[in-house]
Formats: sequence, C-alpha cells, structure tokens
Amino acid sequence: MPRFAANLSVLFTEQPFLDRFSAAAQAGFKGCEFAFPYLYPAEEVADKAVAAGMKIVAFNAPPGDWAAGERGLAAVPGRQDDFRSDLELAAHYARHLECSCVHVMAGVVPEEDWEEALDVYMANIDYAASQLEAEGLRCLIEPISRQAVPGYFLSRPDDAAVVLEQTGHRNLYMLYDVYHAQMTQGALTDFIESNMSRIAHIQVAGVPGRNEPDMLGEINFRYMFDLLDGAGYDGWIGCEYKPRGTTLDGLRWASDWLRPQGG
Repeated sequence: MPRFAANLSVLFTEQPFLDRFSAAAQAGFKGCEFAFPYLYPAEEVADKAVAAGMKIVAFNAPPGDWAAGERGLAAVPGRQDDFRSDLELAAHYARHLECSCVHVMAGVVPEEDWEEALDVYMANIDYAASQLEAEGLRCLIEPISRQAVPGYFLSRPDDAAVVLEQTGHRNLYMLYDVYHAQMTQGALTDFIESNMSRIAHIQVAGVPGRNEPDMLGEINFRYMFDLLDGAGYDGWIGCEYKPRGTTLDGLRWASDWLRPQGG
C-alpha cells in the first residue's frame, strides 16, 4: 500500500506553515515533506511534527539566495564553501527533525558554464553523500524540468542515473519526481522498473497542470501506485502538487488510501 506524504509547502496553505502538520494528520497523512524549514527553529518544527504524530520524510538543503534566482549550489562554480556550509545546516535540521533524507539541489547554471559545472557538481555531490552518510542521512538528487526552473543543471532522469553510476557512492539516491520526469523524458514506468534500487523517494503531481494526481491528467496514477507496490517500493510518495481548489476538496483522489481522523 502506498505511503503518501503531504508536501506542506504546497498543501494546506490555507493555514500558517506550523499549523499544517496537524491539518495533514487530520486529513489522514502519516508523513510529510516540505521544501525548506529554515525560517523556523529546528526544535519548533520538530515539536509540531511530534505533536501531530507526523513523520518528516524529506526536505531540501538550503537553495542559496532564492530571491536572486538561486535554486541550489551543488553545480555552481565558485560557491563550494557556501555549499558546504549550507549542507551543515541541512544536517543540523535533519537530526532535530529525525528526517533521514536530504535533497541536495543542483542549481541554475548558464549553459556556457556547464563543462566546469559538471566537475563542480560531481565533487560536491560526492562530498555531500559522504558527509550525510556520516550523519546517518541519505543524500538525494532530483532531476527538475527546465520548464519549471529554466537553466536548472540536472533536468533529465537519465542524467541523474548517470550521476549515480559515475559517482558510485552507496549513499547517493534519486528523488524521482513524476511530474518533472514526464515533462522532460516520459517512459515513467520503464525508468522506475530499471532504477528501483536507487530511487529512495518519489513525488507526484498531475501533468500538465501540476495539480492533483487524479484521472484528469495524462498519467495513470493508479497503475503507477500498483506498479510500485508490486515492485516492493518501501519509500514514501510525496504529494507535491498545486490543488485546484482547497487542499481537502482536492484529496478525493486519495480516498482509497487516506483515512481522515474522525472519518
């Protein structure tokens, strides 16, 4: 049976962030994820999750200067010191939040710099995988479509698979986002079946609108969830989508799996 995690950066936004843990729990979620927790003390976020009975399953390392358009630093030449400092902060939060998976974002790089960026990326990712392993944490990389983030360095699942192979680090895994994968490459089930052992986390959203993972888009999600069950996938499936209306109204797609409190 699939284990769904509410992405609290995009779901239950009708409420302040720290109130979304209990809202997700009341809707039937047992796990949650989010983009960044760094606006709040780690202890405060952890307390909210524990009080709601929620398991935090994944979040991103700091992205750099978000307002300036940065979306991670792993592949950005000249920012290696900042990358390592940010990784320490992510590990600090992961320890307090008892979260075992940290996504390390590649970043936005001009195309003319990609050759240098590849060397920087491979070195930074190897470093991150080693440092996080020492903390008992998994290092995740995620291909993100350039339709969503123009200029993002790692955009195709096949490229992420090559990074995993060439790095060869036992603590490096893929975060496979179904929305981004369909937008860039397709052949979702073929890729999942071929790379299951290196996929530690999955995220879902409908295509093309990035809304609920229901029957109104081009992906057959029930088939995919059954496939994952049949293949023995034991990770979480993060619900990182934009509800068409309210979060609760949009959860009809999950009625076979979520049991709301009091329902």
